Amino acid sequence: MSVRKRDRYTEDYEILENLKYSKDYFSFHIAMVGCGIDCRRLSLDISFLFNLCFSLKEWFMRIYIGFDDTDTVDSDRGTGKLARLFEKELPDSCRLWGVVRQQLLLDGSISYTSHNSSACAIVETSDSITAEDLIPLAIAHIERHFTPGSDPGLCVASGDNPVLSELIHFGRTCTARVVTQKEAVQAALGSHLSGHGGTNDGIIGAAAAVGLTANGWGGRFIEFGRLRDFPEKVFVSDLERSGIAVFSIDRDAQVPTPEDVVDTKGWLRPRLWGGRPGLPVTSKGKSFWEALGEKRSKKNKGGG
Repeated sequence: MSVRKRDRYTEDYEILENLKYSKDYFSFHIAMVGCGIDCRRLSLDISFLFNLCFSLKEWFMRIYIGFDDTDTVDSDRGTGKLARLFEKELPDSCRLWGVVRQQLLLDGSISYTSHNSSACAIVETSDSITAEDLIPLAIAHIERHFTPGSDPGLCVASGDNPVLSELIHFGRTCTARVVTQKEAVQAALGSHLSGHGGTNDGIIGAAAAVGLTANGWGGRFIEFGRLRDFPEKVFVSDLERSGIAVFSIDRDAQVPTPEDVVDTKGWLRPRLWGGRPGLPVTSKGKSFWEALGEKRSKKNKGGG
């Protein structure tokens, strides 16, 4: 394995140079706090950076777009991939922050394609684009890409919508017991929820995907920045620079250093922890870590 050694000063400066013009408040904040950057060494004034973070938060908001049940056992793509492809439909003033796969209840009485998972696309947008503007784009996307015989559902809610608290509760419920379409409709009052074929049972998973993702403490990222471009073995600093925090889940919870290396086993899938991507790792020796989880041996139609 060959990994490129980097100078700490160069790393810090590159992060700030890339993010001071960025419209991604959350990645900016993670880079500043999570990477422990010493701004006294840089030419950028700390008060400017502080104010910039909060001004960016005012300019941009998040919209959660949940998809579910868009495929069948014979499909060549799953709901996760459909959600990832939605990035191509976004207006120029929007950006896909990430796509999160959410695991729902596995129960014999529930009809699902493979693993009963749904997906939520997290879109960052300026105040010129609202959730209502993205709804027809998402509907058209489903109608273009869903597999006949499936039961597609769509849920859309903005991050400042008070209904998110009801969707969060509903999402948690979906991981614990069988729920009904009626319960999904009730939880989504005040947001958009629609079925697009078959039994329309996909509205349940779509609403749950929005609630669980907005909650910020569950699911795994199947799209986030250059997630799929990283090599199998990667520096902790490179992950942190991209906005992915690295957490040790060993008993002693030792903190991985920026110079440490993580073996992703060719399957980098951070979890959604505290509203941000976090990669759980276990120690495999001095300065070497292994990411939790690996790709299933059989085809995973969930898209990630």
